[in-house]
Amino acid sequence: MIKVTVTRTIEIPDTVKLERYRRSPELGPKILFFSGGSALKKLSQQLIRYTHNSIHLITPFDSGGSSATLRQAFEMIAVGDLRNRLMALADQSVRGAPEIYELFGTRFSQDPNEILIKELHSLVDGSHYLVKNISNPMRKIIRYNLQFFAQKMTKNFPLQGANIGNLILVGGYLNYNRNIDSVIFLFSKLVEVRGVVRPIIGGNYHLATELENGQFFVGQHLITGKETPEITSPIKRIYLTKSLDSKKEVQPTIHEKIKNTIKKAELICYPMGSFYSSLIAHFIPQHTATAIAQNSCPKILILNYGKDPEQLGMTPSSTVKMLLSYLQRDFSKEVPTHKLLNFVLLDSSSHQSPDIKKHIQIIQEMGLQVIDISLISESSKPLLDANKLIDILLSFI
Repeated sequence: MIKVTVTRTIEIPDTVKLERYRRSPELGPKILFFSGGSALKKLSQQLIRYTHNSIHLITPFDSGGSSATLRQAFEMIAVGDLRNRLMALADQSVRGAPEIYELFGTRFSQDPNEILIKELHSLVDGSHYLVKNISNPMRKIIRYNLQFFAQKMTKNFPLQGANIGNLILVGGYLNYNRNIDSVIFLFSKLVEVRGVVRPIIGGNYHLATELENGQFFVGQHLITGKETPEITSPIKRIYLTKSLDSKKEVQPTIHEKIKNTIKKAELICYPMGSFYSSLIAHFIPQHTATAIAQNSCPKILILNYGKDPEQLGMTPSSTVKMLLSYLQRDFSKEVPTHKLLNFVLLDSSSHQSPDIKKHIQIIQEMGLQVIDISLISESSKPLLDANKLIDILLSFI
């Protein structure tokens, strides 16, 4: 157990608070995560035991895999990470939830398209085994949205490897006049999602990256190291474009609803994950950092452990500096650091940096409080333990 000073002294973990939240998760705190990808999947699945009010703002810029096919065909945001988070927060005890979870996680095979189109029609007419056991009204809504997708897709649309959950969300997105919030709200109610999930911005944008060696990439998938070779030069900057064919920078603004959501959070977490594409990308749209600065709640950065290809050449202290530099871009003059970030969470005993003590000192000299605590367990290593993180975060509120 350690003690941390916020505006008061708190104990970490605070077992009394944790038990109170566990007993009444419907009254749990509004922890806000700026995230994307799958790094928070396990944490989200465990978090619903303590709070049904967590907030997950997701980057919708994925441009690889089946997401690329859908985005190109319908000129829309990527929905894969939104679907992942919705299902991670779904209440698995609700009747029909396991069947829906299986459906939303299933991908079409690599069979010829004519075979897959027949399979899609069997999902639409309800004869497919994946929808047979789903109870109404969810079964009807799933079939209706898949039917809408089937009607809107081109005759040659490639279904190979497509995630069925993504197709359902895309059908709803097109059916609701491209209003993703309406689709998310509907599915959140039907599968009892225990939290709030929203894209940081609803427009169709792509992530562009300039490396220090002068190389440019347009497309998020080109820097993550998952579908293409890892980058060989550190990232110099990232920004948004309107097209994969353009390097022209655009600066969209987040919606007023998203601003208000950020302002109402009781704790803001900058979590682990792909540093640039899953975290920093949130702060490219204007007014995200402004809303953060207007909220006086605690703000915590969780440093990455293991290898993140996007952080080539970065150290723990340079990671903190880079986060702050992107947050400061929202302002005409520099705002005090404590309005944007207060705490840096790390486990020096498990950190791979050979100079971690030196970096802790540099971070502290920035006016930030370092919480050096055990974050990795035998069962989670080399990854961070989701339960340990939850215990720490909840103790702040």
